[in-house]
Amino acid sequence: MPSPLLRLLLRRLALLMGAYVLLRLGFYLSNFSTFREATFGQVLLAFGHGFRFDVAALLLLNVPFTLFSLVPAAGRGWQRFLRALYLLLNAPGLALNIIDTQYFKFIGRRTSNELFTITGDIERQSGQLLGQYWFLFVPLLLLLGLLAYFYPMVPAVRPAAAAWRRIGQPVLEVVLVAALTVLGIRGGLQLKPLRTGHAFMQTPPVLGHVALNSTFTFLKSLGYQPLDRRTFFADPAELRPALAAHYPAARPGAPRDNVVILLVESFASEYTGLENGGGGYTPFFDSLATKGRFFREHYANGRRSIEALPAVLAGLPSLIESPFITSNFQTDELHGLGELLGRQGYATSVFHGAQNGTMGFNTFSGIAGVQQYFGLNEYPGGAKSPDFDGHWGIADEPYLQYFAQELSRQKQPFFSTLFTLTSHEPFEVPARYQGRFPAGTLPIHGVIGYTDFALRQFFKAAASQPWYQNTLFILLADHTSQSDKPDYQNTLGAFKTPLLLFHPGRPLPAADVHRITQQADVPATVVDLLNIPADRQLLPFGYSVFDTTTSGRAFFLSGSSLFLVHRDFVTELTSDDKIHLYPYQTHLLPAAPLPTPDPQKARQYGRELKAAAQFFTDGLLDNKFYR
Repeated sequence: MPSPLLRLLLRRLALLMGAYVLLRLGFYLSNFSTFREATFGQVLLAFGHGFRFDVAALLLLNVPFTLFSLVPAAGRGWQRFLRALYLLLNAPGLALNIIDTQYFKFIGRRTSNELFTITGDIERQSGQLLGQYWFLFVPLLLLLGLLAYFYPMVPAVRPAAAAWRRIGQPVLEVVLVAALTVLGIRGGLQLKPLRTGHAFMQTPPVLGHVALNSTFTFLKSLGYQPLDRRTFFADPAELRPALAAHYPAARPGAPRDNVVILLVESFASEYTGLENGGGGYTPFFDSLATKGRFFREHYANGRRSIEALPAVLAGLPSLIESPFITSNFQTDELHGLGELLGRQGYATSVFHGAQNGTMGFNTFSGIAGVQQYFGLNEYPGGAKSPDFDGHWGIADEPYLQYFAQELSRQKQPFFSTLFTLTSHEPFEVPARYQGRFPAGTLPIHGVIGYTDFALRQFFKAAASQPWYQNTLFILLADHTSQSDKPDYQNTLGAFKTPLLLFHPGRPLPAADVHRITQQADVPATVVDLLNIPADRQLLPFGYSVFDTTTSGRAFFLSGSSLFLVHRDFVTELTSDDKIHLYPYQTHLLPAAPLPTPDPQKARQYGRELKAAAQFFTDGLLDNKFYR
């Protein structure tokens, strides 16, 4: 039976949980217009989902109180001290949540540590803010008063003799409380600790703001290096024209085909035969590319797997060091392909054979509006399956077969993305296929051959399915990997990956296969081909690959510099805001920039790159990508 001290602690924490339910209700009612599309049942689920974030936030905020509550002293003086500590620790959390009932209207997300970046502004505007928002003190004082009034106290009695006589129970309770506190702060036993992005894995995703609490988002953001604001353009209205955004034109009569994106781990251009005079490790991919639209000047927007999904599913390149999925901005407004196609009746899903939670892919899938996520937990047998590779998850060949079967269970039209995993360290080909594929000169080469074989088997299985003929397949890589070709071992070559669009049932529109393309072009391309109304909910970084009014472009961050790739020049924006131009050649970038670049091109491309940098940082900091 729990000791009186433990029971008292639980009652006091439960009182806080009740306060956070009231705070969530106040937040929801104050911002009802944002959530009006959600049904009553969906809102209730969001409230239920929020308990997990409340537990994590309150346990983290109340670590000192929890520790002192286990001290075996029941005197009134000690209990008054505990009550004062209780109110002192929790007052800032209550205040943050009450402030967010109004502040959310301006920034569109729960508060994080951006308060520290605008301290000067708050100080300068403190008088005006207090005058305008004085009424927020009323619920704060009322809640603090209620907590003080209902705070469970104990009578002034001697410490329970049994507690001192029996050492075992107090020690056991301390260990138990410590373990449960860590578990609660972590958010459960899942692979990755609870993140703000987990709140958005529901329908509609905007209810993630209801499930969250501002205490959680603020505490999670502490220790984060603030993002520097760019100030190249004084007038924000200049940004979009300088950024040279293009949106797909209407394509009347376009069929609503299924769309399957195959995002292949580490599938660099360096490994394909098609791009290297036949000397590659991808015979199936090379043959398939001759039947579709293979874009030869394609570049990844990042060098990490975690950066690929935001680019491919939402058109968001990785232009800062911190991946969007794990950044403080993951709750910003973002409209992904899952949402855009879901509104048109598409069944949407993401498949990844790794442990659920790996790199936050399940989290971001929800943020992008994807309805279903399939990870290792959903695979038959999970980690106990004979198909488990012992490291990351399910090997590519069986997982792609499983994917083909699951697609046949999807309601058409469907939009599905699969992220492979075998072509990743430790680069092990499954035992049954050992020695079957050319070993090459690098550890990854044999595994690339295996993944290429897995793709062959997938298309063989898919070709027998009724949905195959009316499906658009998009094959691309997340990033590059090991290299032994000197001509790829440069800044540009480190991002060179293939892009293939293949439709077995109908011809694709004409396109310049030598235009510059990037991962962030995928959303615009899909919206264009399917004639999906996007309502300007496409980010301006990418173009449709079938847009004949441009020759394309690509963005990426390398080192401390941002790069913009065009067919004639590669533009670099250095950390000290200098512009350099390099002549463009497929996957080749000279070590030194042009000493005397074309001044007109330097100004044009420099403005375009600076506009992209400022639009990106402003969009993150102010949550206004679509405003």
